[in-house]
Amino acid sequence: MPLPYKKFLESKKYFINETSFKLLMQKRIYKVLIICSNYDFFMLEEDGRIDEQIFNEYVSLNLRYPPVFIQASTAEKAFRLLEKGDIGLVITMLSVREIDAFALSKQIKDKFQNIPIVVLTPFSREVRMKIAKENLSAIDYVFCWLGDADLLLAIIKLIEDKMNVDHDVQIVGVQTILLVEDSIRFYSSYLPNIYKIVFKQSQSFMKEGLNEHQRMLRKRGRPKILLATNYNEAIELYEKYKNNLLGIISDTRYNKDGIKDSQAGIKLFKKIRAKDKHLPFLLQSSETENEKIAKKIGVTFINKNSKLFSLNLRNYLFKNLAFGDFIFIDPVSQKEIARAKDLKQLQKRILEIPDNSLSYHINRNNFSRWLNARALFSLAEILKPYVADDFENIDEIRNYIYEEISRYRLNKGRGIISKFDNDHFDEYLIFSRIGEGSLGGKGRGLAFIDSLIKKYQLLYDYENVFITIPRTVVICTDIFDEFMESNNLYKFGLSNYNDEKILKRFVKAKLPKSLVDDLKTFISFVNNPIAIRSSSLLEDSHYQPFAGVYSTYMIPNDKTNIKKMIESLTTAIKSVYASVYFKNSKAYMEATSNVIDEEKMAIILQEVCGTKFENKFYPTISGVARSINFYPISPEKPEDGIANIAFGLGRTIVDGGITLRFSPKYPKKILQLSSPEMALKNTQKKFFALDLNIDNFKPSVNEEVNLLKLKIKDVENDNSLKNIISTYDFENNVIKDGTGLNGKKIITFSNILKYNTFPLSQILDTILEIGQKEMNNPIEIEFAVNLNTANKTRIFNFLQIRPIVEDKETINFKIDDIPHNKTIIFSNSALGNGTIKDIHDFIYIKPKEFNAANSQKIADEIDEINAQFVKNNKSYVLVGPGRWGSSDPWLGIPVKWSQISQARVIVEAGLENYRIDPSQGTHFFQNLTSFKVGYLTINPFINDGFYDINFLDNQKAKYESKLIRHILFEEQITIKIDGKNNKGVVFKPKKTIE
Repeated sequence: MPLPYKKFLESKKYFINETSFKLLMQKRIYKVLIICSNYDFFMLEEDGRIDEQIFNEYVSLNLRYPPVFIQASTAEKAFRLLEKGDIGLVITMLSVREIDAFALSKQIKDKFQNIPIVVLTPFSREVRMKIAKENLSAIDYVFCWLGDADLLLAIIKLIEDKMNVDHDVQIVGVQTILLVEDSIRFYSSYLPNIYKIVFKQSQSFMKEGLNEHQRMLRKRGRPKILLATNYNEAIELYEKYKNNLLGIISDTRYNKDGIKDSQAGIKLFKKIRAKDKHLPFLLQSSETENEKIAKKIGVTFINKNSKLFSLNLRNYLFKNLAFGDFIFIDPVSQKEIARAKDLKQLQKRILEIPDNSLSYHINRNNFSRWLNARALFSLAEILKPYVADDFENIDEIRNYIYEEISRYRLNKGRGIISKFDNDHFDEYLIFSRIGEGSLGGKGRGLAFIDSLIKKYQLLYDYENVFITIPRTVVICTDIFDEFMESNNLYKFGLSNYNDEKILKRFVKAKLPKSLVDDLKTFISFVNNPIAIRSSSLLEDSHYQPFAGVYSTYMIPNDKTNIKKMIESLTTAIKSVYASVYFKNSKAYMEATSNVIDEEKMAIILQEVCGTKFENKFYPTISGVARSINFYPISPEKPEDGIANIAFGLGRTIVDGGITLRFSPKYPKKILQLSSPEMALKNTQKKFFALDLNIDNFKPSVNEEVNLLKLKIKDVENDNSLKNIISTYDFENNVIKDGTGLNGKKIITFSNILKYNTFPLSQILDTILEIGQKEMNNPIEIEFAVNLNTANKTRIFNFLQIRPIVEDKETINFKIDDIPHNKTIIFSNSALGNGTIKDIHDFIYIKPKEFNAANSQKIADEIDEINAQFVKNNKSYVLVGPGRWGSSDPWLGIPVKWSQISQARVIVEAGLENYRIDPSQGTHFFQNLTSFKVGYLTINPFINDGFYDINFLDNQKAKYESKLIRHILFEEQITIKIDGKNNKGVVFKPKKTIE
């Protein structure tokens, strides 16, 4: 039969949520009405300086919202002020003209029942006797004024605690401390002392917050003070809050059942101890004979008249109510053997302390009490129910506590942008920032992803799958500003120097020393290689995503050579900064009408997903998925989304290489695998891996400087292909799933997509749905998967999310009714939506002259043509064979986006002897959609679309080379695209139609 704690784990697949501190302390006192004579108020203002003292006290304790004090010297003025409705507390000082203060309080309470009323008065024998005779039913509290503003702070906080305690205890489990005392004079001096200790404790535990905002909010979780003035009130409060009580501090003599009882405190202790043998209870009295009684019954005692009273009280609270450090005790000697100042240290000490000390503390709920005192309520709640007998052995106790703290710390770091701190950064912090500036576009996207993982509890949603973002540190844009200014780089960056010269100058510059120190700490906690990615202000925005414009680098993780690793990391960071001013970036800026000196760069440092195989490192899968599919194949629908996955690093996808394309809704329906011939031709043959020799990383304008481009057959012995490979059976002309067969190996991901050995399609389907819903826009995500982990838990790394700019313009024409003789191009596979006009230029690659060996030459020639269009701010239609933007010149024209930035419509035209599947390069695709570029695919040789090449050849060319023709039409060319039906038309100018 499972033990109790195991039943708990089996009963629910739980996700430890961090406490919602923002829900606490919702009711506050912002304005205090003091009803007193002008003289008394003058004394408070001038001698007591209450406004100044209260403000200073709030600031010194890191408290917010200090109240405003206003005065009324007459009943008439008091009621006039109360009628305004913003008074939170009334304090009367027994010095009002015309009416007795207690009678006035009764009138106020009758009319304003929810406003607390406090009597504040200098104390004397006469005053005490007067109060004893009065009806105090309208008075919430009576306090003795000794001229110390600390008392006003305590009064305000006591009443705020009373106003909020029910809600805050019920919502998140805030703890309480019960003070039982009937002496007005004593609790008037006692409460300020207790509150100061509690506030100091809250300043200590606020350090558990991961950023300044979180730290300030955590203070709302401090223990609340409850005041009872008799035995019956004390029992009532105990019964109500006993599950959230840190401890009780009680006088000995006070009323019980309406009669003064000299042993009331002792009776209270005995009654409570019978129910809870470990609840801390402090007995205090000015009657020395009670000390002997306290010792006899085993309760801690403090003499009220002792000169060390305040110190003894503080020591008791820190030791017994778990304020301060956690002190590990040797049960035999009762001496300290270890201590932990925070949760991180507690987790470490759990593995180190002796068995008997661990049993001692768990049996007394010391762990949960200490956690509660530090406002770690959700973790305390998990540990509180158990004692040593609930476990099979002491090692199970250690493992359980350690794992729960681990789980809590991991979950606490989710959805939070923590401030990077050398002293507190560790393996549990997922997302941190260095600096105070912007995170940049990609950084914001990553932070948003992390918040979604927490919001939808995706972390452990699938068995043996860990859904997460990589450990990430963002170097904010203010560090970029500091780097540029301190090294005087702005003018140089904006010059016309070539990329190599700009890079060389940037790499020679110095990063801030504080940043380098932070990087050393970051490296010490990272086990995998590090990706250094751009995150500029303009990247991945809703309207102009700068996808792939700036550089990304990767460096190996070589802990044997930290100096070289730091050198490589800082070089990579400076190289990304330099890429802002590379030729490609400047051209892109110009094409988008942005001003380059307004661009600022943040940098993302990420742990790379994957596994080490000898001298190389790579993941099982890299992928891109989109929530909208512009190339649906029945029964797929555009809204079903689409994914492209590849083996190895994601460079294959970014560069438009061969990937496997599938809809998450239909993972078994893959066009590329529909026949052995297609599978052999259209599946991945090469992949990218990171070279783990750190000496091979050099400053370079080429981001692939230390990437290895390998053949699939080169890694058949790596054991990395077992879940993704199939084998071609030549004799039977069939493809068989698995690797243990003779024949050519093909990347099909069949075990995953057909047999669901890893729930990739379900994860993508869920994430795309959530992402689109949360962004209120179609989205694109990047991800990586590692199945070759040391344990059974596979990793799905969520790398990026960005919006897809979707053109929603509707078209009111029937595209199928258009006769072909009116068109230059008709496509049944078109991306985009709407009507494009005001274009007169048509550039096309001559089909008869095309040879893939000339692809790079064509790209260079188009770059020169495009530069003229940039200069004249004009657009054109561009037509050519194969994939535009492919990094592989044998698959298409290897242009960068800046080289065709003025193309308004791009057409991929297949040839009889050159059949290439439509391009799916991530950045190229993203730029097409974000700039609303029409994107048509035609294969007229198989009657898929129409291309009137004869019409074009008969037009006069403005420019013509051996490979390219440029026609300038006198009248405009009109392009219409029906995005809903994926069809597009390029019309002939009217005057040219016969």
